Amino acid sequence: MTAFSRRAFTTAALASLLTACGDPGPKRTTPDSGTTAPRPHSPSRTVPAERARPLARSVPVRLLVPAIGVDTPVIGLGLAPDGTVRVPPVTADDRAGWYRHSPTPGQTGPSVILGHVTVGPYGDGVFRHLAELRRGDRIVARLENGTAARFAVTEVRTVPRTRFPVDDVYGNVDRPELRLITCGGARTGDGYADNVIVFAALGGAESPTPGER
Repeated sequence: MTAFSRRAFTTAALASLLTACGDPGPKRTTPDSGTTAPRPHSPSRTVPAERARPLARSVPVRLLVPAIGVDTPVIGLGLAPDGTVRVPPVTADDRAGWYRHSPTPGQTGPSVILGHVTVGPYGDGVFRHLAELRRGDRIVARLENGTAARFAVTEVRTVPRTRFPVDDVYGNVDRPELRLITCGGARTGDGYADNVIVFAALGGAESPTPGER
C-alpha cells in the first residue's frame, strides 16, 4: 500500500467524512437517492479485472462516469483544522474532490473521491446519480501524467451515516481500488441520513481517447 496514515485517515473519515454534504437547499423535483430516475445511456460496461498492474503515483485531474453522465474536474482535498476531511466547496461549478492523503487512482490501495449530491441553492451536485451505478459500469480517472486509469464498479452500497463502514472503505487492500462517496437517503436537519459508496477495481490504463479529453 502507498504510504499514508490509515489511522489519521480513518479517524478523520469516521468523524465527519460526508456529514458535511452541504445544505440540502430547497426541495427539488429531481428524485432523491434511492428513487429510480432516468439513466443516461451507458456506452459500455466492463467486467472488473481480477488483477491489474498498479500505476505510478499521479494526481487525478478529471473523473468520467459515462453511465450517469459525470464528466468533472477533480480538485485536491486535505484536512480541516479540526482534523476532519474537507469536502468540495459548495459552488455553482460543482466538482469532485480527491482526498490527497489517499493513494492516487491506480496506486495500490483505496483512492478516495468525494462529491456532493446537492449544492444548496445551486441545485444538483456532481454525484447526484451515484446510487444508480451498477456492477461493471466504467469509471475513468484522468491523471496529471496523461494516463487514464480505468476502473470497473464492483459494488454500490447505501449505508446509514451513523454506521459508515470505515474498514471496508479505508482498510488496506492489495490491489488498486477506487471509492466514490456522496450523501444519500432521506434529508435530515443537517444534511442526509445515508452515504452512498461506490467500490471499483482497476481494470487497466491507457492514454486518454479523443472522446474523453
